[in-house]
Formats: sequence, C-alpha cells, structure tokens
Amino acid sequence: MNLNQVVSSCYIHIPFCNRICSYCDFCKLFYNEELVDKYLESLEKEIKDIYKGEVLNTIYIGGGTPSSLSFNQLEKLLEIIKYFNISSSCEFSIECNFDSINKDKLLLLKKYGVNRLSFGLESIDKNNLHRLGRNEDKEKTKSVIDLCHFLGIDNINIDLMYAIEGENIKTLDKDIDFILSLGITHISTYSLIIEEHTKLYIDKAQYISEDLDYEMYQYICEKLKKYGYKHYEISNFAKEGYYSKHNLCYWHNEEYYGFGLGASSYLEDIRSTNTRSITKYLQGKMISNYEKLSKSDKMSYEMILGLRLLEGVSKKKFEDKYGISLDNVYNIDNLIENGDIISSSDYIKIPEDKLYVSNEILINFIEE
Repeated sequence: MNLNQVVSSCYIHIPFCNRICSYCDFCKLFYNEELVDKYLESLEKEIKDIYKGEVLNTIYIGGGTPSSLSFNQLEKLLEIIKYFNISSSCEFSIECNFDSINKDKLLLLKKYGVNRLSFGLESIDKNNLHRLGRNEDKEKTKSVIDLCHFLGIDNINIDLMYAIEGENIKTLDKDIDFILSLGITHISTYSLIIEEHTKLYIDKAQYISEDLDYEMYQYICEKLKKYGYKHYEISNFAKEGYYSKHNLCYWHNEEYYGFGLGASSYLEDIRSTNTRSITKYLQGKMISNYEKLSKSDKMSYEMILGLRLLEGVSKKKFEDKYGISLDNVYNIDNLIENGDIISSSDYIKIPEDKLYVSNEILINFIEE
C-alpha cells in the first residue's frame, strides 16, 4: 500500500487587491503598502518554518491580486520563492489583473521564472461588469495579452464568468468571441455563485433560471471545443499540452503546501487551513483548523476530486495508491445502470453530458 506521497506543488496566497469585486468571497484585503511589507515578512517566516526542501513541479501564486503589489514588493516575493527547490520543468503561475500589470512587472516575472499567467477577465459586457464591480477594458486587455506574447509568455489562462443576472446567450457569445480573439491557451469558466458577505448578496442579487444556466454551460462547452480547446475538467478548457498542472495536483488528490492568509495545505494525513485574520497571521498564529484523514477519507477525496476530470479516476492508480481495488471499495451498480457513471477496465468517470449535474451524482456516489 502506497499512502505516502512526495509533495511537489505549492500554493501561495497574496490577499491584497486594488478593488474588491462584488462577487468575491476569497480571502482579500485592500492594498496597503505597509501591511504588504509586514505580510511578506510573515510569509517568508512561514515558508522557512514549514517547507522541507522537496522538489516542486508547480507553484501557484493566487489571491487577491498578486499583481497589485508594487514592483519592489513583487521582487521581494519572488526572492522569497527562490528559497524553494524548483524543478527545471516547473509550472510557475501567478494571477494578475489587467489594470495592475505592466511591461516592467512582466519582465520581472519572466526573469524569476514565471511561465504561466492567469487573468481575471470575467466579462467585457458593461452591464455584467457593473454588476460584478469590475472595469475591464477591451483595448487594455488586448494590449496586455499582446505584450505577454511579445515577451514570450504564451501559457495564459483567462477566467470567464457567466450566468450573471440580466445576461443572455448573445452577451455570453460576445465574451467568448473576444477571449478567442486573444489567442490564449487556457480558459476557466465559472457560473456565478452569490456568496454570503459579498456585495451581491447584500444587494439581493438574483440567480438566472436553472434552464438558462444549463443552456449557457452547454453553449460554452460546444463552442470552445469547436475552436480546438479540450474540455478536460468540469469548468476548464485548454489547448493540447496546456492543462493546468497545478490544478491537476488538486484533482488527483496529491499533496501540496499552502502558504499565506487563508491558504490550505494537504500534507501526509492532514488537511489544514490558515487563518483569514491578518492580525493573527502577522502574529504567527497561522493555522485556524485542520482535519486528520483516515484511509477511507482519502479514498473519498480521491473520487470526489477525480470525478471532476473528464477522464475520471484511474483504477490502476487508485489501487497502487491505496492497496485495494476501486471496484471492491464502492458499489455503484445503480449509478452505472442509471447512466450517471461509466466504468471501464481502466477508468471510472461521469459521462460528459452529465457533468452539469455532477454534484448530485457525487452525493449519490458517496452515499452508495
């Protein structure tokens, strides 16, 4: 039985933003120069106290808006990351906003080995942007992406949000066409969720109908596949060879470090989450909660996460990892009979036409 894994991925959270979007429930703070300097000091200490020297194959800096940091602060962050033992083929990603990135910052990122950028575009429709509390500009977006390509940074993701109150298929189609015109390699799509404690929730924003939400999801899937994007995870599409290696770490239920405010880690038998309180974090009181996992817990996570992928869960890898056949752990004959699960000699997966209701299938899967 092989329950021990080698940690090869790391997530770093930079919670600072120049503005707070109306839908955002992530751990975030308004940018403050002095606070950022203190935060980077605490982040460096956390990394040096916990990191054990493993070779990292993926690093992902998320937020918040990491690109909201000043040039010097961004360089300080990248200097901290040099503490890691990074493989020569490491996928090194950072999240950016179009209004807080420029040529100098891009050159700095490239100098320190960043080779994948993820931009939060969400939409270019004025009504959508107003509801989301964003102010994207088509010309600015295009000029930044063109600059990235000019500098040789071609591994680029753009986030697309849909199912926004007042939106229709025509609006969605314009957003997709614009993203396609940019020539990027990866697209992440998100149906709007109205979270508590967000401005949208406070303003009593409404969801669109479930039928329209489903129609939009299907439209996105069909159109992006038509233009050569592989639909490889429920919400993610990529050109061949450009799947997100870091996110695949999560979906394959592999271990990873998480550093920074609100970040999560999965190390050995423990899933832990850092505090969302900047005061506690700066005091060194990092972890807010943790969950000790049994072998059964790990297998459940393996299935819940892995079934998000269109290829599903490898039966061989499952048995190699847990020392038991997947078919001997889960009795899913009813789900197979209903067409909710496809089971072959190699993989178990949710059929593509059922991905939209995957949450319901996963609940039934665990109950079975």
